[in-house]
Amino acid sequence: MTGTVTATVVALLLGIGAHAQTHQDACEPDTQMPAQSMPDHQHSMQQMEVHSPQDITSNVSGVQEPENPSHKTGANLPVPDLLEAAKTVPARSLDDFESFALKNNPTLKQAEAIARVSEGLAHQVGLWPNPSIGYQGEQIRGGSFGGGEQGGFVQQTIVLGGKLGLRHNVFEQQKKEDEIAVQEQQLSVHGAVQLQFYNALAQLRILEVQRKLLDVANDAAATAHQLANVGQADAPDVLQAEVEAEQAKLEFVKAQREYIQSYEELATVAGEPQIPLALLKGDLDHPPAIATDRYLDQLQQNSPSLKRAEQSAVRADAELARDKREAIPDLNIRAGVQQNQEILESSMKPVGVQSFATAGIQIPIFNRNQGNVQAAKAQAERERTEVERIRLHLLQTAQPLLQRYLISRMEEERYRTQLIPRAQRAYELYLAKYRNMAAAYPEVLVSQRTLFQLEDSYARTLAELWTTAVQLQNYLLADGTHAAERDGSTSMQVNLPTGSGGSE
Repeated sequence: MTGTVTATVVALLLGIGAHAQTHQDACEPDTQMPAQSMPDHQHSMQQMEVHSPQDITSNVSGVQEPENPSHKTGANLPVPDLLEAAKTVPARSLDDFESFALKNNPTLKQAEAIARVSEGLAHQVGLWPNPSIGYQGEQIRGGSFGGGEQGGFVQQTIVLGGKLGLRHNVFEQQKKEDEIAVQEQQLSVHGAVQLQFYNALAQLRILEVQRKLLDVANDAAATAHQLANVGQADAPDVLQAEVEAEQAKLEFVKAQREYIQSYEELATVAGEPQIPLALLKGDLDHPPAIATDRYLDQLQQNSPSLKRAEQSAVRADAELARDKREAIPDLNIRAGVQQNQEILESSMKPVGVQSFATAGIQIPIFNRNQGNVQAAKAQAERERTEVERIRLHLLQTAQPLLQRYLISRMEEERYRTQLIPRAQRAYELYLAKYRNMAAAYPEVLVSQRTLFQLEDSYARTLAELWTTAVQLQNYLLADGTHAAERDGSTSMQVNLPTGSGGSE
C-alpha cells in the first residue's frame, strides 16, 4: 500500500511541475505568492531546502475546501524509537547465542539424560541375580527326645543360554541410538539458533531500509508543502503526501516490532528469554552455498534422523534375538550344612554335621516366550519400514526446500548484480540532473525510493535464502524447542517364562 500511495503522490508532484505557470495564473487573488518569482520550475525546485513536514509553514488555506476553511494540513505525529535502549547495549553475534543454547537449551540436556538412562540400563541388565542365604530346620522336636536338623544354606540362580549378554546388547544398541539422538538434537538446536539469528539480522536490515523510506516520504511531504507555498500544489496534493508520510511511519514502527519479535524468539531458542534487547552483528550478505545437485544423496548418507532410524532397526533385531533365547530356563542350585541332632542307636550319640544340595530347572512346556517373540518380530519389521518412511519423508521435505533455495539464490544474485546497481546509478544520475537544473526534485525522490524498495526486497530475499540454506545445511533440523524423545521399545516383554526378566 505504501508503494502505491507514494507512486500516486510522486506522479502528482511531477504533473504539478508541468503546469506550474498555468496554475499560478489561475490562483485566487487572496493566495499569497512568493515575493520573488522563479524563472522556471526546475530552478525553483533546486533552490528549496528539504525539511520535515513540521518545519514547513503551510499557506494552502486559500485552496482548501471552502466548507472547512479552518482545517489545517501538516499535522505531524512523532515516530517512537523502540530500539533506543537496545542501541546502548553491545551488539551480539551468532557465537553469543550458540554459546547460550549449548549451556541452557533444555532439549539438549534431555537428550543427554536419555542416553545416560540407556547406559545405566545396559549395565544393570548384565548383572547376575543376587544369591540368597537362609536358615533351614527339619524334624525339630523337644522333650526328652530332642533331635532335629538345623543349619544354613546358600541359593543361586544361574542364567543360562547367554541371556544376560543378549539383554545387555539390547540396551547397548539403545544407547547408540540415543547417542545419535544427542547429535541430532545438537544439530537441531544449532539450526534453530542460526535460522532465528539470520531472520532477526534480516529484520534489522529491513528496519534500516524502512528508516530510509520514511525519510523519502518526509521529503515528499515537505516538497508538497513547499510547492503549495509557491502556488504549485493545492490541498489534495499536500494531504496525499502527508498520508504517505504517516503510512511510512507505520511501516517503520511495524519493522521495529518485527525485529523485536525476531530477537525475542532468538533469545528463547537460545535458552535466555530474559536477555536485554540488543542489536545484532553478523554477515547477512554471504549465505552458505549448497551443492544442490548432490544434496539429496548427502542427505541420505549423513542425516542423523535417518541414522537413528537405522540404529533403531538394529536395536529391534537385538530385541528379537534376546526374546528367542528367553525360553531357555535358568538353573537354580541350593547347598548348605546342618547339624543333625538325631541319636544313633549304635553309639547313642548325635549324627552331627551333614551337608545337602539341590538343583532344579524349569521345563519350557507351556510358556516358551512365543508371544513376546511374535511381538518382537512385528516390531523389527516396523522399524525396518520406519527407515524407509523417514527416508521418503526427508526427500519429500528437502525437494521443495531445494527449489526455494534455488529461487532465492537467483533472486539474490539479480538484486545484487543487476537491479540495485542500476537503481543506484539511476538515482545518482537523477541527482546530478537535479543539481544541474535538468530534472525536478520529485524525480530524485522517485529514483531514491525505488532504490530503497529494492534494498528492502533484497533484505527479504536474503532472509528467505538464509532460512532455506540453514535448514538444508543442518539436514532439515531446525527446531530448538521440540522435546527429545526415545523411540525404543525395550520394555515390551511380559510374563517371561524364566520369571527373571524383571531386571530390565
